[in-house]
Amino acid sequence: MAVTLTEAARTEIARIIQAQGLDEQTALRISIEGGGCSGLQYRLTLDGQFDPAVDVRYSGPDVAVVTRKKFALHLDGTTIDFQDGPLGRGFAIENPNYPRWGGCPGCGGH
Repeated sequence: MAVTLTEAARTEIARIIQAQGLDEQTALRISIEGGGCSGLQYRLTLDGQFDPAVDVRYSGPDVAVVTRKKFALHLDGTTIDFQDGPLGRGFAIENPNYPRWGGCPGCGGH
């Protein structure tokens, strides 16, 4: 499984970790909290806990990404970016495995 953090995302996450005085081993945890007609809902948190029995850890430059093993297949190829522009600031997640609009054939989302 590969989750890619853009340079902007890595920089922002590292800034937050430093600003909050968190341990250097703190990782970005990504979770999936839904799906269906509105697409997958992602949750990003900073987490210092890692349980190899249930988690997968992907080390990258500056920041590691952690997720539950059950989410790993769904997140393969995902890119996390941080955007700061006139429309606002925040993280953007691009998952090539699932369209942003969902994909429920019953709703016409194909």
